[in-house]
Amino acid sequence: MTQLRSFYPEIEPFETGFLDVGDGHVIYWERVGTKGAKPAVFLHGGPGGGITPAQRRVFDPALYDVILFDQRGCGKSTPHAHLEANTTWHLVADIERLRQMIGAEKWLVLGGSWGSTLALAYTETHPSRVSELVLRGIYTVTKAELDWYYQFGVSEMYPDRWEKFIAPIPEDERDDLISAYHRRLTSDDKAVQLECARAWSQWEGATISLIPNLQQIENFGEDYYAIAFARLENHFFVNHCWLEDGQLLRDANKLKGIPGVIAHGRYDMPCPLRYAWQLSKAWPDAELHIVEAAGHAMSEPGILDQLIRATDRFAGKIQ
Repeated sequence: MTQLRSFYPEIEPFETGFLDVGDGHVIYWERVGTKGAKPAVFLHGGPGGGITPAQRRVFDPALYDVILFDQRGCGKSTPHAHLEANTTWHLVADIERLRQMIGAEKWLVLGGSWGSTLALAYTETHPSRVSELVLRGIYTVTKAELDWYYQFGVSEMYPDRWEKFIAPIPEDERDDLISAYHRRLTSDDKAVQLECARAWSQWEGATISLIPNLQQIENFGEDYYAIAFARLENHFFVNHCWLEDGQLLRDANKLKGIPGVIAHGRYDMPCPLRYAWQLSKAWPDAELHIVEAAGHAMSEPGILDQLIRATDRFAGKIQ
């Protein structure tokens, strides 16, 4: 049996900064690896998840020059949990600003979950700027996908966790939970905001791994993280991420000629496998790796293995 790849050793950024992207937003970015090596950008999930040190470690630091950044309103970016001028297309423009900032003609784009959504939106908008595309946990944000996770579907797999998720919402509002949560997450009542932010975030923390991680669930409920994660994610989803239904799959022809890898867990609850399957059919230049005994998270061993194999291969590293 081939040994699974694991994270590269911990690495610190060689450069960090804040970029004023307008509209009152300032985004935090960091640069890791080797300056002048193969350029890449990492797009985190959520929306609202922010970057973590582990995400630096899917790239060989000797072979890559990687930008990671906190998307508008989360992590170290300011203002915290801010919803105005915060859409998919603002973020696509921010990615372009970062590319121009480091002077890369093209770069590898890696994103998972919401990061895969953003990576597809960016690449379909700027295909000439993407050398390769590495995706995990494909999420095309159709109404069917949103309903599966926030209305009926995953609820059948996790009835215990679902009960906690719907608890803050009165029964007569549960026919549209995203909208019901939106009213509370944008409420002036900070206590209501926080209660709903914790419930929203911990629902995700409880369902992204094949074997739930209790510490992960607690971390998702931490106040500062939960407020940004829940408000931003809900803000994007109540607006369908400013995408037409099915747009990302419809426009997958724009990916033609871009080499890619898709890693998707067989038992991914937030992001059903069928959408990764459909994307692979619409984008023949991509390799789809269905990872058995895996859920959604990047930390699932089989998913992490495929991501690192992809970044190694696209940097010309012999495997």
